[in-house]
Amino acid sequence: MSLPHAILTALLEKPSSGLELARRFDRSIGYFWSATHQQIYRELGKLEEAGLIRALPAGAPARGQKKEYEVLPAGRDALSSWVSGADDPRPVRDPLLLRMRAAAVVGAGGLEEELRRHLELHRRQLAEYRAIEERDFPPERDGEEDRLRHVVLRGGIGLETFWTEWLAEALATLGSPPADPAGPAPSGPAPEPPL
Repeated sequence: MSLPHAILTALLEKPSSGLELARRFDRSIGYFWSATHQQIYRELGKLEEAGLIRALPAGAPARGQKKEYEVLPAGRDALSSWVSGADDPRPVRDPLLLRMRAAAVVGAGGLEEELRRHLELHRRQLAEYRAIEERDFPPERDGEEDRLRHVVLRGGIGLETFWTEWLAEALATLGSPPADPAGPAPSGPAPEPPL
């Protein structure tokens, strides 16, 4: 996926100004394709120059008025063509996975804290995705557009579920199981191991 396709998608969903588009990225598309506000503005200029989008005519001119953009037929065609194309899966490049591999060679000193930090971040993201699912995808919303958006969100939920489970396993492998997010384990003597 590329930023131009993400912007075309967002503008087809709703014509927006650059600022509105950047805010929408922060709340939706940005979960799986991030971009800075500067990158978004730069790409809007390129898309407009290429004849794929246009600024909507403004009402009464006002100083500092935001340009609102919409997708032209050529932009819709370009996005449709991209949707029907093919891309190979990208290899995973995650520094945490490399850190784990390096820890196997040099020792895991200090790694536990980083694993716990990542686990907490993934738990928070998972909770946010589940809240979005509950709020935005009630059973009565069943149009094709809603089903496709929901399946993207379910992919995010699946990835965050994977990471939380994997990080808990990694911490347990280091002999330091994660704290239960529901609260601390009850105190008291540990049960005797079976004979």
